[in-house]
Amino acid sequence: MNRQIVNVAEAKKQLSELLGRVAYKKEQILITKRGKPMARLVPAEAEPKHLAEAKGWLDDGDEFFETIDRIILDRNTHKPRILATVQNNEISA
Repeated sequence: MNRQIVNVAEAKKQLSELLGRVAYKKEQILITKRGKPMARLVPAEAEPKHLAEAKGWLDDGDEFFETIDRIILDRNTHKPRILATVQNNEISA
């Protein structure tokens, strides 16, 4: 991917041309002001796909699903942790 540095004044004059290069030639253009980076023109990506559309990302037998199933089952058997001992209805640290 080609990259170019252009100052703000040039970017104002050539905005249409720069946008065309970014959109059709997939170039990246860094816009600077007094030598400091101010903005970057980059090609717009196609609309991101939903995760549900990912194919082949995980198999049904993947360890990930086993772990998630265990977490879900453990939610139903959750036992509260005891942070302090209770003696004679008083909490001692």
